[in-house]
Amino acid sequence: MPTKPVKISLISLGCARNLVDSEIILGTLKGSGFVITDSPRSADIAIVNTCSFIEDAKKESIEAILDLVDLKNSGKIKGILVAGCLPQRYGKSLRKELGEIDGFIGVEGFARLPKLISDIMDGKRVYSVSRNPAYLYNWKTPRQSLTPKHFAYIKISEGCSHKCSFCVIPKIRGRHRSRGMDSIVAEARDLIDKGVKEINLIGQDTTLYGIDLYRRPALAELLKKLARLKGARWLRLMYAHPARFSDDLVSVIAGEGPICKYIDLPVQHINDRILDAMRRGTSGALIRGLLARLRERIPAIAIRTAVIVGFPGETDKEFNELLGFIKEARFERLGAFVYSEEEGTPAARSKDHIPEKEKLARWNELMKAQRRVSSENNGKFQGRRFEVIVDEKDGSGRDTWLGRTYMDAPEIDGLVYIKGTGIKTGDIVPVKITGTLEYDLIGEKEVMI
Repeated sequence: MPTKPVKISLISLGCARNLVDSEIILGTLKGSGFVITDSPRSADIAIVNTCSFIEDAKKESIEAILDLVDLKNSGKIKGILVAGCLPQRYGKSLRKELGEIDGFIGVEGFARLPKLISDIMDGKRVYSVSRNPAYLYNWKTPRQSLTPKHFAYIKISEGCSHKCSFCVIPKIRGRHRSRGMDSIVAEARDLIDKGVKEINLIGQDTTLYGIDLYRRPALAELLKKLARLKGARWLRLMYAHPARFSDDLVSVIAGEGPICKYIDLPVQHINDRILDAMRRGTSGALIRGLLARLRERIPAIAIRTAVIVGFPGETDKEFNELLGFIKEARFERLGAFVYSEEEGTPAARSKDHIPEKEKLARWNELMKAQRRVSSENNGKFQGRRFEVIVDEKDGSGRDTWLGRTYMDAPEIDGLVYIKGTGIKTGDIVPVKITGTLEYDLIGEKEVMI
């Protein structure tokens, strides 16, 4: 009698970088004969790929794990494998505290997954967490896409060598390491050949690309090669550190048509004392100078940033400096985070932590200011025409589609609500903006005559 194939379901949490890992996990298992199913309830083994970057992410991961434990206890699934950042960071304690979990794997070693799953099915408890992650996938690594067919992520590097005082990423993911340029170009070419129209380049810090491998910054060179691939439509750069944003990089983004005039540039703060305490390697003057250079050289640029409010010791005056900067810089897109105290980081050892209530009040005040900035920015687009990539049909039942301009990355930025006929998911269509909201736009597909 043939053995019945083992069915696997995966829950992917966290950022796009985690999503790539989840795609590799699924691709590896599918290539080894396992059957992939969408729902944990129809699976033999459920995997949750976790995030532990900040406190809220840890809570979400633990909740997902406990939900799977309930399914296992009720006989709905046979085993649970916890993967990713949470076991990489807390593996030994999780192993002791969560006896219901059948296996743990960190942020690498995915080639061992078929053996780990087989061991779990045999009733064994498995543990595979390396102390010093060194994993890098390549363009031949099997992946099962978890994104719509028209966009994808390419991770150009792994790990981080910055030592920001609030961040645990280097401890979880290891030191920065770049993938080979040829491997990235081959992966992009393969995705384009499969019909992908938008490629989002990601890493912990994409501007570090090449420093380790080529002993020089090589992101501008990589972007130029990608932009000149036949069939390249939209290339988007994410997770760029302001300290390493070179003039060459500005020139390539400005000059290469397929590169979206969009930059994801987390500044975190603008006050020099806070930036120094964060160990960001930047200054208020550097950040302002870079923003001015970007807007001068690339007039249509859309800049997304991230800031932290309530960092230990942040005074009212320093917060107000950040608030004023947000009003002054008029970022097209912004994510604000309440400082999260992460054990093992220098910032966590501070004696000047700000009460949670005050941190939340500052966050609310900053987001109120950004909502006004965003609404005013969007108001300028009334009557303008944009190419819009179509993501999906609006689920409200209206004859409307959801898409994005070049100014909007998947999942994290705004949407365009598109009305029109003959629209399909994955199309890039001309749209005239007929209405604006705080974060989103409303438009109609233009009929080409």
